[in-house]
Amino acid sequence: MIKKWYFYTSLTVITVFLSSGFRPFNLETNPWFLINEEDGTHYLYPSQEQEEYTNLNIPFTGNFFIGFKEAIGYRESQSKYKKINSLGYMGKYQFGIETLKSVGIYSRSTFLNSPELQEKAFLALLAKNKWELKKEIERYEGTVLNGIHITESGILAAAHLGGAGSVKKYFKHKGKRNFRDAYGSSIRSYMKMFGGYDTSFIIANINATVKNI
Repeated sequence: MIKKWYFYTSLTVITVFLSSGFRPFNLETNPWFLINEEDGTHYLYPSQEQEEYTNLNIPFTGNFFIGFKEAIGYRESQSKYKKINSLGYMGKYQFGIETLKSVGIYSRSTFLNSPELQEKAFLALLAKNKWELKKEIERYEGTVLNGIHITESGILAAAHLGGAGSVKKYFKHKGKRNFRDAYGSSIRSYMKMFGGYDTSFIIANINATVKNI
């Protein structure tokens, strides 16, 4: 009887010991396994992962054109069509008055009160910039310059920020002279931030206006 009691007691102890050896350890007690990525350097924009968009007020669109324009709109004005900044730039995409004239718009109030007109103006400006920068796009797209992977969408975004002329100068100096606007945004940062989108939808047209878009 005593031998049976020893046998079953020993069997129970062995079983408990072996099962405890297969319990998963808690990662929270081993912080050296965790990587701090709070600086955002790991993030490649645009992300293909839907969960990356949960804290943004823009929809998950991957690298489609709609994602490109909505990302720029949010960056420029938080997508507010009636926004006017301290320098007088207007609308969702923050157009200056001279840029508006170049795409055939001469009324500030009409522009600010028409989301449709603002979207057409953005498309027209992209078409004009794509024409003016076609040589730079052909030469540099797909290359790496000053640590930035150059794409057509990045070039067009940079032109929206600083104008086609500033982008040409950027490439002329191999990315070493970096234009910044009055708020500190740079051509280089826009090329990186808005790279990788599909802008093949845009047809290059030096004469593009809101009327022929």
